[in-house]
Amino acid sequence: MGDLELLLPGEAAVLVRGLRSFPLREIGSEGWNQQHENLEKLNMQAILDATASQGEPIQELLVTHGKIPMLVEELIAVEMWKQKVFPVLCRLEDFKPQNTFPIYMVVHHEASIINLLETVFFHKELQKQAELMQFEIASKALSVLRYITDCVDSLSLSTLNRMLSTHNLPCLLVELLEHNPWSRREGGKLQQFEGGRWQTVAPSEQQKLSKLDGQVWIALYNLLLSHEARARYCFTSFAKGQLLKLQAFLTDTLVDQLPNLAGLQGFLAHLALTETQPPKKDLVLEQIPEIWERLERENRGKWQAIAKYQLRHVFSPSEQDLQLQARRWAETYRLDVLEAIAPERPRCAYCSAEASKRCSRCQNEWYCCRECQVKHWEKHGKACVLAAQGDRAK
Repeated sequence: MGDLELLLPGEAAVLVRGLRSFPLREIGSEGWNQQHENLEKLNMQAILDATASQGEPIQELLVTHGKIPMLVEELIAVEMWKQKVFPVLCRLEDFKPQNTFPIYMVVHHEASIINLLETVFFHKELQKQAELMQFEIASKALSVLRYITDCVDSLSLSTLNRMLSTHNLPCLLVELLEHNPWSRREGGKLQQFEGGRWQTVAPSEQQKLSKLDGQVWIALYNLLLSHEARARYCFTSFAKGQLLKLQAFLTDTLVDQLPNLAGLQGFLAHLALTETQPPKKDLVLEQIPEIWERLERENRGKWQAIAKYQLRHVFSPSEQDLQLQARRWAETYRLDVLEAIAPERPRCAYCSAEASKRCSRCQNEWYCCRECQVKHWEKHGKACVLAAQGDRAK
């Protein structure tokens, strides 16, 4: 593993072997929280290893011990909890949590797992927080989808059929490029969603391909230039019309940044002269969403009972329980590790410029200069004092 180690090889192996699935009613429990912390440690160690080009020990452990299916099941379980249990929990009369952080950690669990899966694949107020996290999860899912398309020729027939026919991914990806949800205008300035937050793009950088745009283009290239995928995809008049929209985006500037897209240009030129096909009616036997169906079958009719159980036993922790959990989270999210895995240099909390100075009292906020720190104190002061008091109380 890398020079900065969160886990020793033996510790990582123990954590991976101990990973298990939890019943829906146990989501958010003490044992579940312990596993969440373990997953976070594995996730951070995987990023450290990838950054230091130290091989793929976490990936090897997850594959060796057969834990990838378990991670997928955990993802599905949290999604089902969000859809089926959380709305019921919020409607309960007694639901008046003194602290929403335990619930936030359940929502955050989904982001932790998808980030761990992305790393593995790459190297072979509460509602607002949830919305931002959901956007980040979607961006990670797009990244995972792109990695899946890298091996499109070796996918099973049912998987390929679901991608090309059920969900019509090529047309869906065209829609993403058209609407470009990871870019926006704020105060006349272009912003892009990268590194888990919205960042202002300098005028000189606006022609540069963003990471998410690049993922979409590579996925389209993989799907449309793969012999296996092209043979299975039905180029109807609708699909042809949607795909030919890509020609307007394929500028010389874009192709200079991703030279492989020249092959996609040639394919689209050929497609423009090709007759469209009628919809295919192939018989394809495919697997049903087995994990979702099983979890729903096991818990059907129990959503309210699960919500009431979690209200009493999971999401109503005592002050002592919260303090204990806070200490464990502080041990998990070590500042030296978080800095090492950060995708870029920290930014000034006041002006967003690259920062090199940190608030000496709370160690949480970064600044580019003393002047910005002074200007930001009116907003930061209260949180800074509370954070410093919390550190002294440990």
